[in-house]
Amino acid sequence: MMLLIANPAFAVNTAQTYNSGILVGLFLGFCALVVVVQLVPTIILLIGFVKGLIKGTDKQVGHHSNRA
Repeated sequence: MMLLIANPAFAVNTAQTYNSGILVGLFLGFCALVVVVQLVPTIILLIGFVKGLIKGTDKQVGHHSNRA
């Protein structure tokens, strides 16, 4: 019966847990921006690599079939 009663003693006030300030938030946002900016060329390079790999295998298959 005691388990069915709500117990608010373990509730956390979120207003008191994050009080670092605006500069910490801006710094973390800047770090996230740096990570995203470095991922964009990496993804473009990976897409180009996969396209070249697919086209390269098509050329090799066609080249081997012409010899026979």
